[in-house]
Amino acid sequence: MTYKRKTWIQKLGDKTGLPKVMELEEQFPCYNAVHKMGAEVGDPVVLVNPSEVVEVMKDVPEGRLITIVEICKISAKKHDVKACCSLTTGIFIMTAANAVEEGIREGTRLDIPYWRTLKADGFLNEKYPGGAEAQKRLLETEGYTIRKKGKRYFVQNYQDYLVDPSDRMF
Repeated sequence: MTYKRKTWIQKLGDKTGLPKVMELEEQFPCYNAVHKMGAEVGDPVVLVNPSEVVEVMKDVPEGRLITIVEICKISAKKHDVKACCSLTTGIFIMTAANAVEEGIREGTRLDIPYWRTLKADGFLNEKYPGGAEAQKRLLETEGYTIRKKGKRYFVQNYQDYLVDPSDRMF
């Protein structure tokens, strides 16, 4: 029996058992990032479905940006918990970006402006299709100024363009 690898679009499908609320433990792979966002051991943390992440990414209009931190805040608020697992959220963000590019190649349009989703602290995502260089080009076409810090790119003054997680659209 041959194994057929899942497409990015298939990987974007919701997962059985998610969303799932768990108590934060130090051994969680996302512990450091979630702790940095203010969660403590024992606090409830949600692991969300890809569709929840995509829903937020789709709502980021031209002229605005979002980071994984804001997506996690929005998800945590939606589930009435302290935090959101940034590891699974980051995986779903990268999956969405690859699904968009796969869809373009296959003639399936997915309306997800993934390039407007940044890593924490405004850094570009090297795991996006074409790497940070491709995201840099897309953001520059929308008028953002991109700078380099070491080997990584970031959006200059990205905080000025962030969506407000308390907006009713989110």
